[in-house]
This record gives sequence, C-alpha cells and structure tokens, in this order.
Amino acid sequence: MVDVKEFLWEYFIRPMYTREGYNPINTVVYALIFGFAVIYTYKYIIKPLKIKVDERLFLAVTPMTIFGATLRALVDGGVVEPNPWILTPGIFFTAFFLIVPVLVVDVKGRLYPKLTILWGSILAVYVNYLLFTNAKCWKPYELTLLHTGVSFAVVLAFYKFKGFDRLYLYPVLAHYYDIASTVVAIHFYNYREVHWVEHHLTSIFGAYVYYPWITLILVAVYYILKYFVPDQDERNYWYLAIYILGLGPAIRDPAQMVLQIVCR
Repeated sequence: MVDVKEFLWEYFIRPMYTREGYNPINTVVYALIFGFAVIYTYKYIIKPLKIKVDERLFLAVTPMTIFGATLRALVDGGVVEPNPWILTPGIFFTAFFLIVPVLVVDVKGRLYPKLTILWGSILAVYVNYLLFTNAKCWKPYELTLLHTGVSFAVVLAFYKFKGFDRLYLYPVLAHYYDIASTVVAIHFYNYREVHWVEHHLTSIFGAYVYYPWITLILVAVYYILKYFVPDQDERNYWYLAIYILGLGPAIRDPAQMVLQIVCR
C-alpha cells in the first residue's frame, strides 16, 4: 500500500503541483483515460440524448473550455489556490461535471444549446474578470495573436485549396492557436515544455519545431479517424475532443503568461 501511494505521488500527484510536467507513465495513463472518456461519453451521454455532433455542440462546449483553461492559468498565476480538481488533469473532470447536468437539462427542456452556452459563459466571464484585474503584461497575448494570425491564414488557404472535413477545421485551428502560445512561451519567455515528447523535441530543435510536429500529428489523426471510425457522427465527436484538447492549453498558456510576466 505504501508503494502504491509513493507511486501515485511520484508520477501523478506531485507533478500537478510542481509543474514538472508529464512523464512516460502519466502520459500513457492520461492518453488511455482520454480515449476511453471520448468513447464512453459518446456512447452513454451524446447518443442517448440524441445530440447531433455539429457546430452547435462545438459552440456549446467552448465557454466551459475557456472557463477551465483560464481557471487553470489563475492557479499558476497565484490568483487561486491550487487544488487537484483545478490542476491538470483534474480540471478536465471538473469542467465535465459542471457541464453535463446542464447539457442534459438543456436538451430535455428543448433549449439546447442556449442553456449550456449561458452557463459556460457566466463561469468564463467570472474567471476572465479575475484574469484582467490581475494581469501584469499583455505583450505575450500580442505575440500569440501575431503567430496565430499567420498560421490561421496558411491553414485556411490550405483548407480552401484542398478541403477536408469541415468540423476538423475547428480542432486544427485550436491546435495552431495552442502552437502559437507555446512557441511564444518557450522562445520569447524561456518557459519549459511540460509534455514529455515535446520537451525533448524543443530542447533539441527549438520551439518552432512545434509547427511541423503538431501538423504531422494532426494529419495522422485525421486519416486514422477517417479510416478507422466509419460513423460520421462518432468521428465528429472525436474531432470535438481534439478541439477541446487544443483549445484548453491555447487559452491557458497566454493567460498564464500575462499573470506571471512583468512588462519592461
């Protein structure tokens, strides 16, 4: 029992508090949890509620994603006290438990997606109020938006030239926003990459290696889902999960920087 506690503390709990980041063990475990979560939430929540996985669902979950990501940044910025439920990966569970009951009421009350959007927006506005009132420097946001604008222009031009599933455009854009914020954090402000594989890549090749690396992953994931998940609605739900996975850190990273960096 002691060994189990030490194992959990060493590989899962302590890295949440110290921001040491991911290691090979928790990376695999979190990836498995993510995969099973996508499969079972689709099977036992989305399908029974007869929710069509389209732009409306993407819009419905976006405010809650902004809330969770910003709250996570407030912890790193010293505005909110750390707690396992608002640290990564606990914040994903917190956001899930906050949105699902409202989503059910929303659908049953035939208001979908209005109630879900409203609830998420209220929470998002509150944490962003805390962000704005505690921000120290907005320069990281400016650099992030500059990098994002350039990459978005390239992605949209490619999409127009060589189309792919429309809903996959949203996770692609979310991840390019995430790339921009990560590149700015590492290249301009000497932040450390916390993901295990990416930490080694950026240590060798620099922060801008993120662009080809994540592009390769996004292309591979697209074709894997296209050929191994034949049901379009289920495939769209995977797109939604990938969208959340990209948008969360994309929101968190620049928010974290404006709370920690002092303008000179």
